[in-house]
Amino acid sequence: MPLYEHVMIARQDLSNTQAEGLIEHFGTVLNDNGGTVVDTEYWGVKTMAYKINKNRKGHYAYLRTDAPAPAVQEMERLMRLHDDVMRVLTIKVDAHDEGPSVQMQKRDERGDRRERR
Repeated sequence: MPLYEHVMIARQDLSNTQAEGLIEHFGTVLNDNGGTVVDTEYWGVKTMAYKINKNRKGHYAYLRTDAPAPAVQEMERLMRLHDDVMRVLTIKVDAHDEGPSVQMQKRDERGDRRERR
C-alpha cells in the first residue's frame, strides 16, 4: 500500500486532549477503510505565519499512514468537513523516516545547516 504523511492544524481554543482525540478519531476512520496509522505525533500549539479563520495559533498534529488511496480520500474529506480542523496537508512518500520528525527533534540533534553564500 502507498505511504502517506499528513499534517493537520486544529483550532487553538481546543484543549490538548480534544486535539489528540481528533487524531485518534481520524486514525479510526483510516483503519475502518483498510489503512493503518504507523505513527502519530502531537506537535502542540504553534503560531502560524498568517491568520486562518481569525486564528493566529493552532494545534498541529502529524500522522504517518500506510493506506489505500480511497481510505486517504475519505479521511481528508471528513477532515475538511470537521469544524475544528482548519488545514490539512497530505503528502505521498516513498518510505517513512525512522525516529521522530524534524519538529520533535532537539536543535542539537538536527543536521548542520548549509553554508551561507
